[in-house]
Order: sequence, then C-alpha cells, then structure tokens
Amino acid sequence: MFSCHFLLLTWVLLTARVQSHSWRPCTDLLPLDLLSKALPPPGHATPTQVRMVQSKGSRGLRLASAVAAPLNFPASQIFTNCYYFPSEFSLVATVKIQTLRQKTNEYIFSVVREGSDSLLLGLRVSENRLHFLTTSPGPGGRSRMTFKDVGLDNNRWHTVVLAVTGPYATLTVDCGLPLELKQVQSFPSHLSTRGSRFFVGSRGRWRGRFSGLLRQLVLLPGSDATPRLCPSPDPALTELSIPQVLKTTPFQPDQQGPVYTYEAEARVTVGDRPPCSRPEQGQLWFNAQGKGLFICDGLSWRTLLQSKQRLDYVEDYQDLYTRSETLDVEVFSIPSEGLFMAAANKDSRSGSGIYRWTNASFQLYQNISTQEARSWKHFTIDNKIFLVVAANFREAGSERSVIYQWHRRRRRFVHYQTLETHTAQDWEAFRIHNHSFLVVANHRRERDSNHNIHSVIYRWNPDTKLFEVNQTLLTSGAYDWEFFTVGPYHFLVVANTFDGRTTIISSTIYVWLDGSFQTFQSIQTVGATDWEPFQIDGRFFLAVANSQKIPDRGTSVYSINSTVYELNALTQTFIRFQDILTHSALDWEFFTIGDEKFLVVANSHDGGSYSLNSVVYRWQGYEGFVPVHSLPTFGCRDWEDFSTDEGSFLIYSSAKSRLSKVFKLRNY
Repeated sequence: MFSCHFLLLTWVLLTARVQSHSWRPCTDLLPLDLLSKALPPPGHATPTQVRMVQSKGSRGLRLASAVAAPLNFPASQIFTNCYYFPSEFSLVATVKIQTLRQKTNEYIFSVVREGSDSLLLGLRVSENRLHFLTTSPGPGGRSRMTFKDVGLDNNRWHTVVLAVTGPYATLTVDCGLPLELKQVQSFPSHLSTRGSRFFVGSRGRWRGRFSGLLRQLVLLPGSDATPRLCPSPDPALTELSIPQVLKTTPFQPDQQGPVYTYEAEARVTVGDRPPCSRPEQGQLWFNAQGKGLFICDGLSWRTLLQSKQRLDYVEDYQDLYTRSETLDVEVFSIPSEGLFMAAANKDSRSGSGIYRWTNASFQLYQNISTQEARSWKHFTIDNKIFLVVAANFREAGSERSVIYQWHRRRRRFVHYQTLETHTAQDWEAFRIHNHSFLVVANHRRERDSNHNIHSVIYRWNPDTKLFEVNQTLLTSGAYDWEFFTVGPYHFLVVANTFDGRTTIISSTIYVWLDGSFQTFQSIQTVGATDWEPFQIDGRFFLAVANSQKIPDRGTSVYSINSTVYELNALTQTFIRFQDILTHSALDWEFFTIGDEKFLVVANSHDGGSYSLNSVVYRWQGYEGFVPVHSLPTFGCRDWEDFSTDEGSFLIYSSAKSRLSKVFKLRNY
C-alpha cells in the first residue's frame, strides 16, 4: 500500500514538473532587438553587406546588393528555454521604402529552416501592402495575412506594429487607427523553431532582399507593443529598441571598434534656397547662380564649396505693372514648369495675376478671380501643389478664402476648397510630424468690426483630402503668422496689430506641445504687421515690423522703431537685440549673398508721403544690422527675394500703385 502511494506521489510531482516546464516561456517577456542580434557585436569586423544611411534626419541600415552573406542568426540565440515561437507577440519595425513596382516582394525579416529553405515565418512588403506569412505544423499548411492600402512604400519613415493574438492580427502604422484581421486558423501555439535561423532583410540567400532602410526590428513576446509606443510626439520614428550604432555619431576620431560604412541619402536641390531643418539634415543644395555647394546641418546651410560673392549694388531691373494695387507677392517654383509669382491684387474687379518667369522677366500667365486679395501662400502636400489666397469672398453673409490646386494636365490653378475667414490678412503653411497644417490670420469680424476674434489652425485630413479645423487661437487684429523650428521644437508667432483701441498690444509666440500650440512668450509690439524668423551661425532671431503707434489718446505716429529679437539660451526667451527706425514698416525679408546676410524693410508711409526709401541692412556680427542700400519705393507693402540663372533679385509690391518693381542684386 505504501509503495502505491509513493508511486502515485512521484507521478504527480513529475507531472507537475512537466506542466510547469511547459508553461515556462521560451524567451523572456522583454523586447528582443532582432536587428541588433543580426549585427556583429562591438569589436568585430564590419559587415560588408550593411551600409548606414542618413535620411530625413534619421539613420537606418541598407543591405548591399552584393553577394555577401545576408544578415542572420540562429533562432536558438533568443529561444533559450525551448524551441517554440510565442503564440502571442508583437513585431515592431521602422522602415523607409521607396515606391515598389508591381509584383515586387521584399522581406523585412523571415525565419527559415536551415538546409531546406523552408519558410516558417515572414514579414513581407509589396506595393501598398504588408503580408505576414506562417507555415503551421500539421495539415494546415501555409497561411498569409495581408493588410491592404497601408502605403508604406512612399519614401517616408514609418513605424509599424503587428500584434498577433490567436486568430486576430492588428496592424498599427505611425500610431494611427489600428487595422484588424481575423483568420480562420489561429496562430500556431506550437510552432517549433528548432534548427532554424532568423534572416533580417531577406528570406535567405538574398531572395526577396529588402531594398529600403531598416531602423528598428523588435520582437515583443506575450503582449501588444502599441501602448508602449503610442501616443508619440514623432509616431513615424517612435522607438522601442534601436541598435546603438544608429543612435551615435557614425564616426569619431578616437572611436574604438568597427566603423560602419556611412553615407547620406543625399538629394541635391538646384534653384531657390530650400528649407534647412532636422528632416533635411545631410541634404545638399547647389546654388547655380552663386556657384556654391551647401550642406544642411539640421539648422542652417553650411558652405562646402563656393565662389565668394559680395553685394556690390542694386539696380532697377523690371517695371511690373500688376492688375491693380498689390498687397503681397509670393514667389515659388513648380517642378518641370519653372518660377512663378502670385500677386495679391486689391481690386476685386480685375482679380489677381499669376506670373511666370519667361525670357528673364515676369510675364502674366493666369488670372484668378479674387475679392480684396491680401496675400498668397504656396505649399505642397504629397507632391500636389497648392496656392491659398487670403481674400474676402462674400457668400450668404459670410467671408471666404480659397485654396487652389495646380492642375498638371491643364497647367493652371483650379478651385479646390473654400474656408470661412474674417478679413483674412495672411496664411501660413507648415508641417509637423508628417502632418500638414494651415493657419489663417483673421483680422476682424466685418459685421461688428471686432478685432479680438479667433484665428484658426486647419489640419489636412489625408482621408477626405480636405483641411479641417484643428485649433483656434484668440488674436487681436491678426496680420501675419510665421512658423519656425528651433531644434526639435516647433513655433508659431502672430503679429497682432490692433485691439479696437490701440496698437500698443502684445504679439504672441506659441510652441507645439502635446499635440497643440500653447503660449510660449508674449512680446509688446506697436501695430505689428510682420515677423521674420531667421538664423545666423546657429543663432535664432525674430524681426518684427511695427507699422504705427495709435495710443488711446493722441495722434498716430508712423516713424517708430521696429525690433530684432534673439533667442537667449539661458532664459529660453526672445530678448531685444536691436532697434531699427522704420516708417510704417509692413514687411521684413531676410536673404543672403554668398556668406553675407541681409534684411530689407518695406517702409510704406511716414505720415506725409508714401514715396519713401526702403532700406537694405547688412549683418555686421555683434554690431547687428547696418544700412548699406536705399531703394526708392512707393507705398511698399511686401518684399520677396529669389534667384534664377540670370542672378539674384528682390521684388516689392506697392499698395498704392499698379507699379511693382524687380531689382537685381549685382555681386562682385
């Protein structure tokens, strides 16, 4: 009897041990960095099949097309307790993929049995689709889950999370809305990885090689990784685990261990000076007219090679007779079409003109019907080209402004969307984390002449292809918006002109935090009409154009100081740097000639005359800006600089005459 009890107890204990062992996960329930596992450890030889590429300010790995061995490691390196792939897991990948051709299939990663080339698991991308392939043990055979219309192959960074639980698979792209699929069969609970290898960027032997950039590849057993990553201030580049080599500087003189082959995915831009911020870091700009090659360091353009130029004098180049008084000019380029200029014409009867640079001068190209147009703004979204006008179209008791889109076949701008505005003075277009925005400067409400109203920030909805209200900000006679970035921070600054009683009011700088703009700093201005942000040698400046002083009591004063402010790193505020006497200033424009930096002001009125000199100021280091040229203008309202094969130019618009002028900047 005793022996029977002993045998029974032994059987129970053995069974418990077997069951407890079967419950033990094959891996720790921690993120497993598959990309780091595939790379050699520090101190080992540099993998010849890997190149590190910097694109849009972030680094990724590209697999060479040579016949070198693909990146791989044995599954036993991570499945240390047993050989079963977890039945519930997440895969996190950060990729940048150029447009794929039809019938092209590329593997982000795969698990393949050694010797037989039999696929156990695979994450595969094709044109606008993502596939997850599984080979189940037994009669089930191979299954494939396909997520359609994911749009990963658009040459942008994307972070995807694929979470698998039983028959359900959920895909989240850039912390957006999850896509869920349900399969007839659940993911196999006993998928053996014995004798198999993980391949990164291929299916082994370079079959289905991944041609894009890979920044992150993580397996998280046992849970959905989405709550760990989202929400994120930069959802396209959110990180769970990134190889250290992609975080550090690619090369340092005293660096120990291997240095990965490093390159910049450089695009050389020719023409007007493009923007330079973190996404453009490493990009090149060739100034054909100035014979200079520049590289973006994430803050400003640095000279690589340049023929030294200095501004010698400014000459009268073209008399441009617009359709009526012109309150704003916007110069922009259309790929394969050339240089254009949009004039915001005041007279509603004549509309506004779109001009094209032809035979070394601006010629009328298209006329658009507008009502009291105040300004134009050019912007692009997904290679589509838009112009938005701040105007006062009156419809059923409301005021409207209009967005126009460039029609490639007709080669004209056509009506696209109408937005409600209130005596709109200006539009500003900008992008934050791959989202496109427009903000309007609502000056006053017409029905009650109230200047203290909300200006509106609109956000582009990629589903409806329309701009929708995103946020409102209380402004006082808003006249201008400007967007700028300082490091990782995004700012908007508004020029508040009038609150109904006085022009001596505060204008506000806003900073982007937690998905909206919040007040950063308020600066007292005097009838502010324009802000001009610019950088010089890593220093950040804001110049405000003060137009006129209208106190609660007394007469108006037009000859007043406009001010240049500099961002102070210690106080983290913009502080007064320089006062410049101006005469009802309406605009500042910052431009460069070679290594020289300039500001030109639009002086419009001194209280007695509109015929005034507008002044060009040159940067003299800590002396600030000093006057170097006076340009005769009449009712000057706006300045724009631009460059063509013929040279560098300035154009100004006149609010008091049909005559606008183009000046040529002569260099030596």
